[in-house]
Amino acid sequence: MTSTVPNSTQQLSGGGRPDVTDAAEPVSPAVTPLLEPVEGVPPVITDAKALAEIAERLAVGEGPVAFDAERASGYRYSQRAYLVQIRRRGTGTALIDPVALPDLSVIQEKVSSVEWVLHAASQDLPCLAELGLRPTTLFDTELAGRLLGYERVGLGMMVERVLGFGLEKGHSAADWSTRPLPEPWLRYAALDVELLVELRDALTEQLAEADKLEFALQEFAAIVAAPPREPRAEPWRRTSGIHRARSRRQLAAVRSMWNARDKIARARDIAPGRVLPDSAIIDAVLNAPADAGELVKLPVFSGPRLRRTANVWMGALAEATALPDAELPSATASASGDGLPPPNRWAERDPVAAARLTRVRAGLNAIAARHTMPVENLIEPALTRRVAWSPPSEPTAANVAELLRAGGARPWQVALTATVIAGALPDPAATAG
Repeated sequence: MTSTVPNSTQQLSGGGRPDVTDAAEPVSPAVTPLLEPVEGVPPVITDAKALAEIAERLAVGEGPVAFDAERASGYRYSQRAYLVQIRRRGTGTALIDPVALPDLSVIQEKVSSVEWVLHAASQDLPCLAELGLRPTTLFDTELAGRLLGYERVGLGMMVERVLGFGLEKGHSAADWSTRPLPEPWLRYAALDVELLVELRDALTEQLAEADKLEFALQEFAAIVAAPPREPRAEPWRRTSGIHRARSRRQLAAVRSMWNARDKIARARDIAPGRVLPDSAIIDAVLNAPADAGELVKLPVFSGPRLRRTANVWMGALAEATALPDAELPSATASASGDGLPPPNRWAERDPVAAARLTRVRAGLNAIAARHTMPVENLIEPALTRRVAWSPPSEPTAANVAELLRAGGARPWQVALTATVIAGALPDPAATAG
C-alpha cells in the first residue's frame, strides 16, 4: 500500500497548528487519513542480533524517542507488554516482541539520556519497566492535552485535533498475546508512534503559548520520579454491582468469590472477567444457593464450563458463611485508602468538614476553569480531601502550602491553589461572628 504521508518533515505542512485560547479547545484542521507508516510496516524484531542493531540505530537518531506498548488487557491476567513500538527521527520505527526478548536493557543503554515521548505514560511505564526500560525525562502527550484543556485526549483524537491526521482506531482492544500478530495489527501499532514526536512538538508550542509549559515539565518530572504503585487496598470492592450487596455477610461472600476467581485467573494468566463475570459473582451472592445444584440453575453458572467449577464457587460462598462476625469486612471502604470516609458520608460523619470540602472544591473549580484544565490535574482530589478533613490549626496560605507539598503537590499547583484553599477553610459564618 502506498503511504499517504510524504515524510516526517513534511507531515505538519499545510494543515498548520490550531490557535490556542483559554476559552475553548482548538479547532481541528482538515483531517487526512493516515493509512500506512511512511517507511512501511517494519518486521517484528524477535532475536538478539536484530535488537542490538536497532539499538545502535536509535543511538544515532535525532531528538526525542517515541515509545508505546501493547498489552492484552481483557484477555490476560498480567499487564505485561506483548509488543513494544519505538520511533526516532533518523532511525524509523521498530516493533519489538518482548515475549521473545524479555530484556530490552540494550535499548535502555542507548537512549536513557534522551527524552521519551509517550501517550498516557502511567499506563505503559510499568510494563516497560519490566523489560528494563525506564526514562530519565519524558513528555506525556495525553497529560499535555489535559493541561491544555482538550476535552478528548485519546491519541487518535489528539493527532486529529492537533496535526490533522486520522489514525486507525480498530485494534486498541485486541488480544496482543496472539502469535503471530496479524499484519493489520502491526500497521496499527506502527502508526501509534508515527507522529508521536510531531505531536509532542506541537503541544510544546501550545503549552508555551498558554504559559503552561512549566506546569507540564513539573508533571512529567513527577511521573518519572514516582515510585511503583502500591497494590490497591481491597480490590474486590471494585466488583461491578457490589452496591447491591447490602450486608457485611454478603460483602464477605463477594470478597471470597473474588479471591477464588483471582487465584484461578492468576494461575492461568486469564483476565478475571473471562473466568467469571462480576455479574455472576453478585448473582450468586444475592441468591445464596444452598448447594451446587442450586448454583448451576443461575443463568451464568448453567453453562458447561462453569458447571465444572461449581464446587469452587460454592466453597467460596461457604467460606464466607462460616466467618465469625469479627472477621467480616466493614460496610464501607475508605475512598482513598488513608482512613478518610467517602465524601458522600462526610455530612453525617463531620458536617463541618463536609462544608469545608464544599468551599474548597468551589474555589478549586474556579481556578481550574480560569486555567482551562480539569480540576483533578490542578490538584489531586485525595490531597484536597485530606486538607479539608484535617486542616492546619492556623489555615494560612503558608501552612496550607506546606501540607500540599508534603502531600506531593508540585510547585505550580501549590502556587495556584494554596491561598484559595486557605481562604476556603475557615467557616465564613464563624469568622463573621
